[in-house]
Amino acid sequence: MGGEPPGGSSSSSSSVGESGQEQYQALAFDTAVSTLVAVAVYVVVKVSLDGFRQWRSKISVLIVGSGPIGLTAALVAVRSGKVLKLTVLDERCRSALLCRPQQIALDPRSVGFLLGLGVDFDNMEGCWHNEHFFTKIGVFQEYLLSILERKKQKVDVRVQLGTKFTEEYLHRLPRPQWPRVLVVADGSCGDSCSVLGISSDYAVESCRAYGANATIERLDQRQVPTPEIRAHRLYFDLSAYGVEALRDHKNHASKPGFHLKIYGTLRSRYMALVCPASDTKMVRFLCHTANASIMKNIFHQSFNAYKTDIEPRLSDLTLHRLQCSRRLFEVQLSHRHVSAAYIQGDNVAVTVEGEAARVLNFDTGCGVNLGMRGLESLKTFIYKTATAVDQNDVLEALAAKIKHSRQVSETFKQTGLLESMYE
Repeated sequence: MGGEPPGGSSSSSSSVGESGQEQYQALAFDTAVSTLVAVAVYVVVKVSLDGFRQWRSKISVLIVGSGPIGLTAALVAVRSGKVLKLTVLDERCRSALLCRPQQIALDPRSVGFLLGLGVDFDNMEGCWHNEHFFTKIGVFQEYLLSILERKKQKVDVRVQLGTKFTEEYLHRLPRPQWPRVLVVADGSCGDSCSVLGISSDYAVESCRAYGANATIERLDQRQVPTPEIRAHRLYFDLSAYGVEALRDHKNHASKPGFHLKIYGTLRSRYMALVCPASDTKMVRFLCHTANASIMKNIFHQSFNAYKTDIEPRLSDLTLHRLQCSRRLFEVQLSHRHVSAAYIQGDNVAVTVEGEAARVLNFDTGCGVNLGMRGLESLKTFIYKTATAVDQNDVLEALAAKIKHSRQVSETFKQTGLLESMYE
């Protein structure tokens, strides 16, 4: 009888098992490929949508203060490409804002920063000297206002002069019109931070130097921007006041070495005198003397020795117009503990800039440059805030801004006087 060969059933079962395993492996492979394709499509779509959303995302920005730092911040905001509406507030009227005669000196780093924002110094009244640009503060502000005026074609720019920033101003704004980013740049005397509930605590730190300032107004001179004058390694003979300075000079390491700067317009002349911190007899004497005429005589003689050839000397008749520090004081930098904040309920990110954030008690004529340093991270801050997906992204942007603000202060304490006075 013909029957199945021995072992035939076993071979058939083995074939069926192998076939099933192959089908399972093929199904698993197809599933894995499908999953990978689905994940890849999801990632591509999500990245594309996020990129498109970030590209399209734009926010409203409010800047309080239209000084050099406030208006530069406005220009940074416009150039960020992430601003739909920009509002600049200042309680001063236009004439009071633009008629200020003070001179500002923009150092090479600030000049490069402003060039990147589209500032054309060839079309601004002022003068160049050693890669620094000198101009009147009103001229600088008027130029930036003219740039913002031209930007109205691309961005909704509103400059509201004669308008004070108060709680009432904020409450009058409809909620949908509240700014996403608020820049406080209303100077050391402004109270916008208190309106927003930002702490007014400052860290006061020494710049390891002593200094004094002087000013003189000469109505017979013009308000013409002039390059600054610097003199170094100055030593004063104060033997008439009982200070034998030459004894200190025997020890070369103890020489304080004073640095002098004369700056400002020909009408409004300013002087800054500074020396590195030391414990010499002369420095101790000038820090503690009660004789107010000593410092005046030092500035008087220094001005006549280093002034420009075209300006008149100070005489005994004009000496009474000279106002100056009574004695040397320690040069200190004050900076806010809180330089950025997040108003959670209103979803507003706040950053404090310029003299509202950090103030030097010693005028070097280049204070605007310290404010410019803080603005170097503003464009990134606005971009990150505008494209933030959630609150954590905003907090990361604020943390980075605070870190940069502290770094600006730390860098100035180490090298600020070196760049603005010692060199």
